[in-house]
Amino acid sequence: MQINFENERFSTRHIGPDAQQKNEMLEVCEAGSIEQLLKETIPAKIRLDKPLNLPPALSENEYLDHIKKTASRNEIYKSFIGMGYYDTHTPNVILRNILENPGWYTAYTPYQAEISQGRLEALINFQTMVTDLTGMEIANASLLDEGTAAAEAISMLHGRRRGKKRKNANTFFVSENCHPQTKSVLKGRIEPLEIELVFGDPEKVDLTDENYFGILLQYPDTYGTVKDLSEIIKTAHDNQLFVTVAADLLSLTLLTPPGEMGADVVVGTTQRFGVPMGYGGPHAAYFATKEEFKRQIPGRIIGVTKDAEGNPAYRMALQTREQHIRREKATSNICTAQVLLAVISGMYAAYHGPQGLKKIASKVHGLAKLTSAGLQELGFKTVSDQFFDTITVKGLGADQIDEIRSRAIDRGMNFRYLDEGVGLSFDETKDLSDVEDVLNIFAGASTKENSFDVQKASMVMRVDFPESLARTTSYLEHPVFNQFHSEHEMLRYLKELENRDLSLTHSMISLGSCTMKLNATAEMIPLTWPEFGSIHPFAPTDQAKGYHQLFDELDEWLSEITGFEKISLQPNSGAQGEYTGLMTIRAYHRANGDTQRDVTIVPSSAHGTNPASAVMAGMDVVVTKCDENGNIDLDDLREKVEKYSDRLSSLMVTYPSTHGVFEEDIREICQMIHEHGGLVYMDGANMNAQIGWTSPAQIGADVCHLNLHKTFCIPHGGGGPGMGPIGVVEKLVPYLPDHDVVNINGGKGIPAVSSAPWGSASILTISHAYIRMMGADGLKEATEVAILNANYLKDRLKDHYPILYTGRGGRSAHEFIVDLRDFKQDVGIDATDVAKRLMDYGFHAPTMSFPVPGTLMIEPTESESKEELDRFCDAMIQIRKEIREVEDGEADPEENVLKHAPHSMRVALSDEWNRPYSREKAVFPVPHQRYNKFWPAVSRVDDAYGDRNLVCSCLPVEAYSEGQEPAAGESVYPA
Repeated sequence: MQINFENERFSTRHIGPDAQQKNEMLEVCEAGSIEQLLKETIPAKIRLDKPLNLPPALSENEYLDHIKKTASRNEIYKSFIGMGYYDTHTPNVILRNILENPGWYTAYTPYQAEISQGRLEALINFQTMVTDLTGMEIANASLLDEGTAAAEAISMLHGRRRGKKRKNANTFFVSENCHPQTKSVLKGRIEPLEIELVFGDPEKVDLTDENYFGILLQYPDTYGTVKDLSEIIKTAHDNQLFVTVAADLLSLTLLTPPGEMGADVVVGTTQRFGVPMGYGGPHAAYFATKEEFKRQIPGRIIGVTKDAEGNPAYRMALQTREQHIRREKATSNICTAQVLLAVISGMYAAYHGPQGLKKIASKVHGLAKLTSAGLQELGFKTVSDQFFDTITVKGLGADQIDEIRSRAIDRGMNFRYLDEGVGLSFDETKDLSDVEDVLNIFAGASTKENSFDVQKASMVMRVDFPESLARTTSYLEHPVFNQFHSEHEMLRYLKELENRDLSLTHSMISLGSCTMKLNATAEMIPLTWPEFGSIHPFAPTDQAKGYHQLFDELDEWLSEITGFEKISLQPNSGAQGEYTGLMTIRAYHRANGDTQRDVTIVPSSAHGTNPASAVMAGMDVVVTKCDENGNIDLDDLREKVEKYSDRLSSLMVTYPSTHGVFEEDIREICQMIHEHGGLVYMDGANMNAQIGWTSPAQIGADVCHLNLHKTFCIPHGGGGPGMGPIGVVEKLVPYLPDHDVVNINGGKGIPAVSSAPWGSASILTISHAYIRMMGADGLKEATEVAILNANYLKDRLKDHYPILYTGRGGRSAHEFIVDLRDFKQDVGIDATDVAKRLMDYGFHAPTMSFPVPGTLMIEPTESESKEELDRFCDAMIQIRKEIREVEDGEADPEENVLKHAPHSMRVALSDEWNRPYSREKAVFPVPHQRYNKFWPAVSRVDDAYGDRNLVCSCLPVEAYSEGQEPAAGESVYPA
């Protein structure tokens, strides 16, 4: 045998089926080869005529050596920059058991509540933490970042304007003392909504001006100042204005919370609660408000309901993913939330508890007070004597600032530099020696020597805010924040929650359009290296050379894959990418004088975020029909295009289509739009069926967003983080997003769409690893096997279920739709029943009732083996037999195994069993489950009950006793 000296290819580990399995699957698909299958699936006129030009694939070990060298180019300085980003200690028990644990990071968004109870509880802990600390009544389960949260608040409040004086008000006042990155995001997000923003001094604004409908304040402000907001909030309310406050969550353990001052909305970030800075993200933002706005809150809310046995259970409440219901009438396009990061932040609060958080806050405040006292002895002046963690030295000359900067850099420290001042922010990682270093640096830029005795002064330092600012109310009294302070107890709690959830560690999650593929361990390893985690997003760029090498390489590789000229990495979710792409198109038209181009055409089959994003970008949405084969109806599209020719801005199209078909006429569709002066936006949700065979540019698109949390292997994390970079053709490059703090596009692009210049930068390491280890051949093979796996499943199931749409020759793309509507009509079994029954077989349901109500959309991805595909097929075929039992009268239409699914362990082991089918049929429908059973944590949840009786905070412990229902409208805390 000849010795092979090459390292093993990563793609052989990423791609599930081996060569023999592929041949067996091709035989079922009646295809002689992969090439034949792909040519029968992808139209010839859009196929690429040359291979992708990407670097050679690296093995896992080679890549980790390579990325370690890249990471070493990042320099870790102690950060005192602040502005909402802080160094933090991630407790190791949380780091290892959540952030580095695939049981948490490979789970999907908790739409199927019965197999998501663990992360749902973790998220309701997060909501409770936020409402308690802010003093508000209700909170959502996180948003993308603080800037986005502030923009969502303005949009929500605009829709709730009240009173004769304010019902037509269209101006919102923003304090000039808000963080600059928040102001940057607001400029872009609010302008398309035709809301005017006014920036200024909140102490000088005329709140009687009838043009205003609300104000935004920062607490503490960006320079560190803490002021009692009660009076300005009262004055605003007396004049029927809404008040939003962006608040530092840690400070609220010491300071009077905005809710107690009367704020209508409180927003901010939970980054400093155990989540590394990561050069900007990902971090979970929070959004808290009053009960009266519960049906307008953007994003997701976790609520309490009961299951079929009457026991408390959690589920996503109210208008979750409301854009899929309201579409172009939706007020928000929020889809991905930062769930994994929200879980970490909530567990950070649970681990430290109220006293632990207060201790951390007191230390941080004390370090700032010591520094302020020492600086005053040196003759420096600060902007305020009331602050939490940040002080800003004022009245400095340019030479002084340069001297301070030079000395700080020499000591490995980053300060915030202003026109005539220097900002210093402290966090839990700093100590008394850092205060000494800061004072010595400033002494070098003054005429005095530093004689301040930090140790002595620290012995008498106290928290002593004025009565109006000092918090007096309790918080985090629920047992979850008071019983897991030892590592052993926290470890067990995290494992208990993890065990309630189904993730990719258990089985295939075949969600159409969501691409739940392998998140390889090697791809995840660099994520937690300090060289990537411990860098402030506004640190000098020459300290982040490793990051910028990574950005440049990703730009080059993704441009090659898409065929575009340039990639913007700023959008930090798929829906954010949609919005950014449309804003880029809008800016292009306006630059050409075509300000009237405000119509976006969206197919009826599009993701719900498409029309919602278009509305947010200031577009009028026109819906075009799909024909009986699921393709865009060309006649209807032509009619719409001609009708709106002068106003046509763009067409939003998903390719392959949302129905899982490569439309033959896609080039003609794009040409039609271009002939009428419009541009084509391609939704990149289905890129997993394109790479190496075709591309967005090849079909004629002008801009496309890429879901890195789908095709490019960033884990879904239970519903986030995500990334949605956009690629554009050359003429759109000047309009890509810029940023007010860090100039990234020459100051010419659209305003920032994310708080951080490069979005959630730290998770870009995952996609970088995937592309570099797969290489051009591996990426192309992944596309081929994704399509093979989908067609194999389709052909195994087509004799048991109707398949709704296929392309030429009966082929599907990487996903297909199973039609269940006749079962509902004939015997009352619907898609929900099948979805819940799949849980008993150990599977998460495919995408349910989208894009067609009453159907399942199935996408297996390339990372699933034939064995796993067969296990899923066997489950679906067995469920079809169970439906047939109802059809044939063997099973009761209501008292059957599908209607009662899923079956929890509590039900199966109960003393009473009065159902007309056996326990074995209920819980062991296939033989292997006797030895490997995933148990749903609860029985079928009652969604309607939860919406009628909304409870969105932790329930008291006694509510978990057998059969007790959660109380509606009452305090959720024990007396």
